[in-house]
Amino acid sequence: MAITFDKALGIHEQALVARSQRAQVLANNLANADTPGYKARDVDFQAMLKQATEASRGEGVARTHSSHMDVSGSGGSPELLYRKPHQPSIDGNTVDAQQEQSRFMRNAMDFQASFEFLSSKFSGLSKAIKGE
Repeated sequence: MAITFDKALGIHEQALVARSQRAQVLANNLANADTPGYKARDVDFQAMLKQATEASRGEGVARTHSSHMDVSGSGGSPELLYRKPHQPSIDGNTVDAQQEQSRFMRNAMDFQASFEFLSSKFSGLSKAIKGE
């Protein structure tokens, strides 16, 4: 019975990709904290992870006819959502820099946790291959 990387690594591979994409969105929010009229954006991490998991398992929506739209979510960017502000600024900017920094740091810690878990998985697989 062959072991595939998908089974051996679990959800953490998709989590790294999703966390990386979310980091880009949050960094963009921070970069535009003083831009008049800029609306803070975010992605639904749970939905991204669910979509990636279903795609890797072959679940989800199936395209049964050539004229059907392909909604499998293969590749592409996550859906960007607008964040509802607690108190928008007078110039229309909805970025709260402190909250964005907090979200960015939390996302970075979660990315690091998934990365460390994958690193230990690869270390374990390497030891198993070497027979240690």
